[in-house]
Amino acid sequence: MHTTPDSDRILDDLRRVVEDAESLLRETSGLVGERAAEARERAAESVRGARERLSGLEQELLDRAKDAADDAEKYVRRNPWQSVGIAAGVGLILGVLLSRR
Repeated sequence: MHTTPDSDRILDDLRRVVEDAESLLRETSGLVGERAAEARERAAESVRGARERLSGLEQELLDRAKDAADDAEKYVRRNPWQSVGIAAGVGLILGVLLSRR
């Protein structure tokens, strides 16, 4: 799977959130009162931050997908016969690979 520096950063952030949440669960397993409430708030803040970063990444990926689709459409419109040839070649290769047992 190919990842970009932004997605690598997001994945690292998510790993950190999970590690923090696990740590907080261990710390608060026997706590009651103010310390438990403080730990829950820290966990909630980590989750909120991760959600915001995920939302940003989702929007970025949607924008990139739209740009790629637009580029592909422009290419096909400029080179219709070459596009048909490429599609036929890919279809042939997939057909050969899928028909093998």
